[in-house]
Amino acid sequence: MTTGAPPPATRGRSRARTLVPLGLAAWLVLEIWLLTLVADAAGGLTVLALLVGGAVLGATVVKRAGRRAFTTLTGALQRERAGEPPEAAGAGGGNGMLMLGGLLLMLPGLVSDVLGLLLLVPAVRTAAARYAERALDRRVGALLSQARVHRPDGRVVQGEVIRDEPAGPAPGGRDTRPPLTS
Repeated sequence: MTTGAPPPATRGRSRARTLVPLGLAAWLVLEIWLLTLVADAAGGLTVLALLVGGAVLGATVVKRAGRRAFTTLTGALQRERAGEPPEAAGAGGGNGMLMLGGLLLMLPGLVSDVLGLLLLVPAVRTAAARYAERALDRRVGALLSQARVHRPDGRVVQGEVIRDEPAGPAPGGRDTRPPLTS
């Protein structure tokens, strides 16, 4: 038996949930295609040497950036304990983008290696960090403004509180309220 009510509205897939898997699949196909082209032109040992060299270089970059980030964090904590004012927020030196470059170098593939090598260049790394920060600020700002739209408007409903029992001790001097602690 049906009630005549329409079925609940179902939300479609978001663009990101559709495009991200397609983009990753396209990147994977491109990486494999480029590796086969290089293997045909230069040989399989060359491809193996490129992949191993990229992984070693990437691990070295990530290790160095991690040490630098840990040193920066340790110094900031020691300055805070000593009561000194904290340094500017940008004093970390872009360790996140440096680690991303190392991670891209460690991934097997030529496109990821080129992107990782580009992130090792200080000017490119700074520009990428600024772009990522602006994009994140826009995204977070849009989410916060959306959250404000959906908040209750804060209207006060006028009303009156009616108690069933009188406040204070009962007639006869006895307090009928339960104790606050047990």
